[in-house]
Amino acid sequence: MKNLLRLLMVIAVLFPASAVKALNPAGAEPFAGTWVLNVQKSVYPAGTCPKRMVIEMEKEGDGVRYRSSAWYANGAASFSRYTAKYDEHEVLVQGSNGFLLPVSLKRVAAGTVVATYRRGMQPVATSRRELSAAGQVMTITTVVTGKDGGTVTTIGVYERSAR
Repeated sequence: MKNLLRLLMVIAVLFPASAVKALNPAGAEPFAGTWVLNVQKSVYPAGTCPKRMVIEMEKEGDGVRYRSSAWYANGAASFSRYTAKYDEHEVLVQGSNGFLLPVSLKRVAAGTVVATYRRGMQPVATSRRELSAAGQVMTITTVVTGKDGGTVTTIGVYERSAR
């Protein structure tokens, strides 16, 4: 009994309850928060990387509300937003110039979500969002398929903002 009590005390000191709750609170959305693109760590085709990009996600029922804003070197800016569940049903994406391709979301692991964008019945892009073990870095790997069948891959590395 003494050994069990000591073990519990050691765990409480090394891993307080607040840390456990912060890592995985019941019903929490691990992607919720504000994410800022780290341009230096990201990989984009020449001339396509935003100068600054911010993604905000928050839990919305069984899914997520997503908003992104991007600013480019040429002075242009864009935004997109949608609310979707992780049930692979398509939802409309509203963007700077009206509606964009619809998206569907699938959670494949606690810290991994795949977003699929379709034109007609054909997937034309997929974005795989993956959280680091500590949940402070989100890497989004996007593969876009062109009309010629060729693909372009971008890797955006985002850091959780304290705001």
